[in-house]
Amino acid sequence: MESYALTDIGMARSMNQDFVFATSEKIGPLENLFLVADGMGGHRAGDYASRFLIQHIIAGVKASEKRPPVSVLERAIRQGNRELYREAVEKEELSGMGTTLVAATTEGNTLYVSNIGDSRLYLIRGKKAYQVTKDHSYVEEMVAAGRMVRGSEEYLSQKNIITRAAGMTERVEADFFEVDLADGDRILLCSDGLTNMVDNETIAAVSSAPESLRGRVEKLVAKANENGGRDNITVILADYKEEVG
Repeated sequence: MESYALTDIGMARSMNQDFVFATSEKIGPLENLFLVADGMGGHRAGDYASRFLIQHIIAGVKASEKRPPVSVLERAIRQGNRELYREAVEKEELSGMGTTLVAATTEGNTLYVSNIGDSRLYLIRGKKAYQVTKDHSYVEEMVAAGRMVRGSEEYLSQKNIITRAAGMTERVEADFFEVDLADGDRILLCSDGLTNMVDNETIAAVSSAPESLRGRVEKLVAKANENGGRDNITVILADYKEEVG
């Protein structure tokens, strides 16, 4: 499976607090690994949080024994969160920092996904984008409770309020998903700097266009910037091809 990753500061921020990691090669017991984190916190705390969490997840995966992919991811995320929380408690300048996370790996034709916060994973199939992850955000909780309409003015004005983030508490619950993949599927992981600026139809169209992976990713980032680039933008795109034999 081929992949390409890109992170961009956007048009409005003075610092990039997103962090990204992508490898299509084997890492620890996993066949591949894709990670996007969107940090939050004053000064450089957000940048520190996203980088710290991803680096510790990578280390946890590399040190993991052979076990099911969900178990590998869950253990690495749990350990990374605990270490990040400890940093926030022990260092005053990092107090209150946190980060979202979306993580993915494949084994055979199964995609394993985990998320905390509002960074997302989409399955692009047949030129349509299907959101696999569910945002941990105030507005989505209100929508689920029937107290807010998705896309309304009230929804859009409070969309940045997340209800779950890594590093904020000693224990954090990550959601997990499994998806059966088909030949030609595209897997897209991103921070909200993309999804707040580019609609799902455009994301699907660009992701499935007949051009290079790099070209498609760069075009997605460019479209987010063209539409205002109000936040950092991070995208990973991977093309899945079914193994023969």
